[in-house]
Amino acid sequence: MDFIWILFAFICGLAAKTINLPPSIGFLAAGFALHYLGYESDDTLKALSDLGITLMLFTIGLKLDIKTLFKTEIWLTSSLHTVVWIVIATAAMKIFAFIAISSFQALDLNTSLLIAFALSFSSTVCVIKLLEENGEMRTRHGKLAVAILIIQDIVAVGFLVIATAKMPSLWALALLSLFLVKPIIKKLISLVGHGELIPLMGFFFAFGSYELFELVNIKGDLGALLMGMFLASHGKASEINKSLMSFKDLFLIGFFLSIGFTATLSLEMIGLAGMLMLLIPIKFMLFFALLSVLKVRARTAFLSSLALSNFSEFGLIVAAVSVNAQWLNKEWLVILALAVAFSFVVTNVLYNYAHTFFTRYRNTLTKLERNERLSEDVFIQPSQAPIIIIGMGRVGMGAYNAIKTHGNKRVWALDADKDKVNWLTSQGIEAYYGDAEDVCFWENIDLTKLELVLIALPSVKDSISITTQLNKAHFSGKIAAIARFDDERIKLENQGIDKVFNFYNEVGVGFADESIALLKES
Repeated sequence: MDFIWILFAFICGLAAKTINLPPSIGFLAAGFALHYLGYESDDTLKALSDLGITLMLFTIGLKLDIKTLFKTEIWLTSSLHTVVWIVIATAAMKIFAFIAISSFQALDLNTSLLIAFALSFSSTVCVIKLLEENGEMRTRHGKLAVAILIIQDIVAVGFLVIATAKMPSLWALALLSLFLVKPIIKKLISLVGHGELIPLMGFFFAFGSYELFELVNIKGDLGALLMGMFLASHGKASEINKSLMSFKDLFLIGFFLSIGFTATLSLEMIGLAGMLMLLIPIKFMLFFALLSVLKVRARTAFLSSLALSNFSEFGLIVAAVSVNAQWLNKEWLVILALAVAFSFVVTNVLYNYAHTFFTRYRNTLTKLERNERLSEDVFIQPSQAPIIIIGMGRVGMGAYNAIKTHGNKRVWALDADKDKVNWLTSQGIEAYYGDAEDVCFWENIDLTKLELVLIALPSVKDSISITTQLNKAHFSGKIAAIARFDDERIKLENQGIDKVFNFYNEVGVGFADESIALLKES
């Protein structure tokens, strides 16, 4: 990679972070700036982009339960949204043509339908990065958004197969033999251990499956996604995912830069992309309406819809294939690239205020809820234990076990990952499923019985959000949280949290205390 790319990516990413925007917006800006200065993309940047997308799809698969794709609120929302969106977006482009915008007047019906289809997808890269940066990948709305994205990606892959006339070979049926060797694969993963072989094994499975699917004329990205889903049930799936996170984030910088290199800017193209951006609120309202009709709670529907309110990199791939097939004018590829980039910026900016928006307009939005609730949205009031631990990772588990072993108080656990809650319950732990960032959750339990809330989450943003919701629900007990660094500790203390434990310092203190106790025993 040319050093100038790294320089611009770092400067623009840092600038974005300084003004409380995700670094990915800075990377987009860096791509546009480099292209404006005359720099061109090359095979290295494309390779990095492809690596990032492949790793991202593989890690999505590692965290995905395939059964969720068959839930009505997921497959039906995705399907209906695509159909209704194409009709509305095509009609909008005809309206733009009616008001004498020449570029839209030049589009016939088939071309308008093709552009509408390309814009129907939401960005897997943008949404996943957004959810990860906000620590919401395993929340109800996070899982819902990701599952809808997976359905869309499968549809996009199907289109590419048809458009490129690249039909799978008969050898594709041999891929089913992977189920026969699954026990061997699981044994291999177990033998790897916990060292540097873990990320290497992740690369092996992600890119190995990519090449395997390409050999039988199936898009390799789909192979990486399916392989991740194939391995999701293994006990080391989470460890593999964590080991690949830094690699994935680094390679995805190439993807964001490449979008900027796609577009040769002109005022007319920027204006046309801006007009397409007028369709984003329609995409949001359509997602929200469909999810609400299908009995999803207003808050979950709102957050999922807002995250999905963008255009997709898959839309660019669809447009590129259409240009090669001479179904679409080349200038529209540039216009769509600009619209995709603008939509990334808008989604990232607006989602920073998502919880605030919902709180402000909650009374209006909840009127659209169905009275009947889905099973995932029903919360059972826990026992009257006075201590709650939010987040049952390693820190949360340690705190729970310590209180149960040494304390004289009863404790219960809360986690936003339903699969984890089911596992914890099977281990005899009093755990419940719920989203602590939802003020409705706190309003539906008896807070007078709670004396202490322990927030065992690594994200400072999550801890602040939970504290805000507790205050809005008029919680009068004590709140404790963890932080990894001193600047994070100061932020949390300024938020009014009663006790903040520096994660690394407390581990060191505990280690020293336990070790000194050994000397006293002797």
